[in-house]
Amino acid sequence: MDIKTVLITGATSGIGLATAKLFAKEGYRLVLCGRRLERLEALKDELGKQTEVCTLNFDVRDKKKVMETISSLIAPFDSIDILINNAGNAHGLDPIDTGSVDDWEAMIDINVKGLLYVSKAVLPQMVSRKSGHIINIGSTAGKEVYPKGNVYCASKHAVDAINQGMRLDLNEYGIRVGAVNPGLVETEFSQVRFKGDVDRAETVYKGYQPLRPEDIADIIHFVVTRPYHVNIADLVVMPTAQASSTIVKKEL
Repeated sequence: MDIKTVLITGATSGIGLATAKLFAKEGYRLVLCGRRLERLEALKDELGKQTEVCTLNFDVRDKKKVMETISSLIAPFDSIDILINNAGNAHGLDPIDTGSVDDWEAMIDINVKGLLYVSKAVLPQMVSRKSGHIINIGSTAGKEVYPKGNVYCASKHAVDAINQGMRLDLNEYGIRVGAVNPGLVETEFSQVRFKGDVDRAETVYKGYQPLRPEDIADIIHFVVTRPYHVNIADLVVMPTAQASSTIVKKEL
């Protein structure tokens, strides 16, 4: 059986972590990327008992480090079959007139430019082989705009557009490209958005059953295990309690 190699960005928490654990269980070879070295090393120790694991320590915002680190991969990790562009963040929830420029730049640099840098580093080998699968983790924020979401929503709309553009441009090479766009998932997302304010972050997920990272990991695994002639181009998933970014049925 041919073992496929999967590269996952943002692998040390949330959706990326859950996806890494599921793919290890299913026997995929893993290239796990993240900013937090201690978490990466602990994850390698844990998942290395199930499959072959390589870790890459970089911030997706660092173009030079991304290119150098991914190009330094050696066999059997140097041939990426599946790229999961998962790394992303929200910073702040402020009206456009009072928003932080630093927050804006962080979201654009991570959510948009970081995704492009990693894709740029991985794509040549897929194009050369004329095979591969790219999954871009978007958001329902890339499908609609909500109050005070402004730049975060803009960054995820950009991911939506890039996903479509990738699919068009890479079609001739037989590379599958698709996006998974989750709604409310209980992760560290809100803690980051609210600058570590745990109490405020917890209120986002109270009164209803949000999605779990494992739910999204399961969907990603479903997407990559379809027959090669099947490409799930764009998938939106929300918890049952969520109807839109602003309408959530909560039990008081």
